[in-house]
Amino acid sequence: MLRIHHAGLSDRGRVRPQNDDRWFAAVHHGLYGIVDGIAGAFAGGLAAEIIAETLPLLLEAQFHQLTDLLAPQARERLGAVLKDLSTSLRRESCREPGLDGMGASVLVAVIREDQALFAHLGDCRAYLLRARRFRRLTRDHTVAQMLLDGGEITAEEMRCHSGRDRLTRYIGMEGEAVAQISSLQVAAGDRLLLCSDGLTSALEDRVLATLLHRSSTPTEACRCLIESANQGGGKDNMTAVVIAVGESTS
Repeated sequence: MLRIHHAGLSDRGRVRPQNDDRWFAAVHHGLYGIVDGIAGAFAGGLAAEIIAETLPLLLEAQFHQLTDLLAPQARERLGAVLKDLSTSLRRESCREPGLDGMGASVLVAVIREDQALFAHLGDCRAYLLRARRFRRLTRDHTVAQMLLDGGEITAEEMRCHSGRDRLTRYIGMEGEAVAQISSLQVAAGDRLLLCSDGLTSALEDRVLATLLHRSSTPTEACRCLIESANQGGGKDNMTAVVIAVGESTS
């Protein structure tokens, strides 16, 4: 048995008038998530609020009796929940004046025993720190990422490209929202970082890795990450959820 400790922190930054980021944790069900309302949209914050309240309940219902997260059924259920939620949000937004086009980037982690399942739509990211090796577990759904994958821009150009903020997939999008889903077997000593793009646009991966490694607890890690991003200008809302995996004391 492994034991899981987590902490989460969200901040509006130093420029935005409000915080359209949300995070959630349903610890008894092994559910963790980040929701980032689309910047500039009138109802970005409302979309994030609706998703952050609704998504854990939908996931709890689907994963209540499902123990093997590496089974195909787990992936299918997770993808279906996000797809249906996106369709529902899109339908409701089209019915209400002023809400058309509202949506959000979403990242979900389901952790049970030594298994973890991730799903995302948009540019929220998941990272793994294991034995001082830091790697990203997700790939952004943005125009800039598509150009990078196609060899049309470099990784350095991507950091300041105008397409970095243009999402190609998100909850509430027109058409079918197909989440990218991946799995991982976690081990004692692992640290997982779930974060919104406000954090990753302010801090390079090497800085994220250093701060995560140096922090003694998930709470300290979240605080250090947010403080560092704000010191760099805090140009966007930012959210971090840090999950630490340890040996069971029993």
